[in-house]
Amino acid sequence: MLLLFDLVIAAVALERLAELVVATRHARWAFERGGVELGRGHYPPMVALHTALLVACLAEAHLADRPFLPALGWTALALAVGSQALRWWCIATLGKQWNTRVIVVPGAPLVSRGPYRWLSHPNYVAVVVEGIALPLVHTAWVTALAFTVLNAVLLLRFRIPTEERALDTLAAGPRP
Repeated sequence: MLLLFDLVIAAVALERLAELVVATRHARWAFERGGVELGRGHYPPMVALHTALLVACLAEAHLADRPFLPALGWTALALAVGSQALRWWCIATLGKQWNTRVIVVPGAPLVSRGPYRWLSHPNYVAVVVEGIALPLVHTAWVTALAFTVLNAVLLLRFRIPTEERALDTLAAGPRP
């Protein structure tokens, strides 16, 4: 099962690269329309933490000889796949306004459809679920705990308020 876990992590790494390709394309589109980026300081630590998640999943599973526990592993895999589906639903819903960076195009409409109909920041629900579930596919509980704490303390407490300020100051119309 460890080889399958390695393949799952490799697939997630490829998905992240696809996200970066999409984000780069969307950033170019946004900047061509007067987009303004906020919160640049937290972006490099965010990339480092998300990269470390994948590396730590593999390191803990291999080096600590973590077992595959079917009830936990299959449930965690279903949650990890569900988080990917939610993430890509967010990307599809936001279209060119989606990015891994906080870039807002002045006058761009606020999105209130798709998962944004129910949640202000559904992508971060996907990140939190994935950060817990992905390591637990192969019982890497230290990685799940460490990522969750670091993500909450070092990133989300800055990232979400940065996005809120960006939308409040640059986007047209009231917040949904």
